[in-house]
Amino acid sequence: MIQSAKGADFVVVKNLSKNYGRFRALDNISFTIKQGEIFGYIGPNGAGKTTTMKILVDLIGDFEGEAFIGGYQVGREKTAIHRLLGYLPQNVAFQEWRTINHALITFGKLSGLNEQEVEDRIPKILNLLGLAELRQKKISQLSGGMIQKVGLAQALLHEPKFLVLDEPLGGLDPLSRYQFKEIVLKLKNQGTTILFSSHILSDVQDVADRIGIISHGRIKQIGTLKELKARLQAEKTIEVLLSGGSDKWNEIGSIHNIKGVTEPSPGSLLVHLESDADENEVFDELIQLIAKLKIRVHGIQLLSPSLDQIYLNYVQEEQP
Repeated sequence: MIQSAKGADFVVVKNLSKNYGRFRALDNISFTIKQGEIFGYIGPNGAGKTTTMKILVDLIGDFEGEAFIGGYQVGREKTAIHRLLGYLPQNVAFQEWRTINHALITFGKLSGLNEQEVEDRIPKILNLLGLAELRQKKISQLSGGMIQKVGLAQALLHEPKFLVLDEPLGGLDPLSRYQFKEIVLKLKNQGTTILFSSHILSDVQDVADRIGIISHGRIKQIGTLKELKARLQAEKTIEVLLSGGSDKWNEIGSIHNIKGVTEPSPGSLLVHLESDADENEVFDELIQLIAKLKIRVHGIQLLSPSLDQIYLNYVQEEQP
């Protein structure tokens, strides 16, 4: 059995492939998720995110390769894996005539909990999700954000060690998204291992410890945001925010290893560096020149690529 202590690999995916007829949804993908880690999984529609998740939660059984959760092999040790697993699908649905309480009792029993365990855990989960006062509300009376929280409640009811969230924030308003992310971070701090898929890249950036980018069924990159930025050879740019007008800023272009200066909007300058420039050295020279010319500024920073830029770089490189 694979060790699942803190910091060890809790989820292991090895050479996973899946075909739908002639369409290859997954093409020999491999990755790991450490115990207590949030792994953000991003890619365009049809890239293979949901297929990966459905394999891990045992909704797809016909695949090539191997996957392990907590040391148990997916597809072969189903009972043990189901005890470890909580799953929130992309489109959560409940019978609208049920109350939250009734729905959770049913799902709790389906998860193998006895009557007393269900009774003990429902109030704890509802308190965690801010739904305690709505326990007797019917599903038909809930907003989309509340229904999504009920979906998370059913996934958490049996206290899973591994939580799979497939586009959990789709359709939620900004406040609900913020609350949902806070809950996810709280679960991580309690030791839950989480696979988190979203097309809203800023949400992934907010919660993920590491990020996997998938395109056309193939893993393009895996790493922390810092590691992904370091691998991307983006143009080096320094942003200067002026606090007052100046006709001297065009002299900045005279600094060695600066190939140009642009003003995309009034009071905002972008200093474009040569690809082989030492950005720290240019940064120091730029500050000295600004002080010498008495150009008033209220901000200066070296820009690094955003997750959006990183994502587009690896996804677009395969586009026809």
